[in-house]
Amino acid sequence: MKVSIITVSYNSASTLYDSIKSVLSQTYSDIEYIIIDGGSEDGTLDVIRKNEPLFDGRMKWISERDNGIYDAMNKGIRMASGDIVGILNSDDYFTSDDVIERMVKAFVDSDVDAVYGDVHFINDTQPHKCIRYYSSKLFRPLWLRFGFMPAHPSFYCRREVFGKVGLYKTDYKIGADYEMMVRLFLVHHIRAKYLHVDFVTMRTGGASTRDINSRLQLIKDDIRGCRENGIYTNAFMIGMKYLYKIFELKI
Repeated sequence: MKVSIITVSYNSASTLYDSIKSVLSQTYSDIEYIIIDGGSEDGTLDVIRKNEPLFDGRMKWISERDNGIYDAMNKGIRMASGDIVGILNSDDYFTSDDVIERMVKAFVDSDVDAVYGDVHFINDTQPHKCIRYYSSKLFRPLWLRFGFMPAHPSFYCRREVFGKVGLYKTDYKIGADYEMMVRLFLVHHIRAKYLHVDFVTMRTGGASTRDINSRLQLIKDDIRGCRENGIYTNAFMIGMKYLYKIFELKI
């Protein structure tokens, strides 16, 4: 079972190597690694070229201007030839070497369309200290109306599913991954399995959590994502997720 891992990058020279190294370190070997670069000018392409030979032909990459992160993700999905597709952000890395092996086993053992798990967050200054743990264990599709979704960096889906439900909507600023989950779980009712595995180590400072304006934009995108798919929600319901996030913090 072939796995396509997609990394979207733009001026990611300082972090991309950690992502690449964690892919190379996976115990599962049938991996296709795809990097979609947005035309970086900081040395990112040097990092890609230096590590490309280590994949023995299993890496694909392009570097060109795009229309944002979701457009880049869609390019990667279109390029993918694997049975299973997932996203690894350019400032994140796999938490352990057997993440993909365990994920694939879950697909083999279960008749499901998708598998998802957990992630945790760190500060760059203290990479071994978890400051927030995002568990997807309690997720149920109904929770999407309240802004809750499986941890997107842990989400792996059969490639054929994207052919049925479509790709990420590129006119969302930062909430197209949430809209995709609404479409997958509440419109198309995919079969998914939770895996109690910490998939990915994430650096803080992502687009959706950068500041108050980002959070407000995310709430706006989440409401739109539900309504465009015929699911009722409102700002108060979506905002409930920020109260829950307090309990994820490791103080």
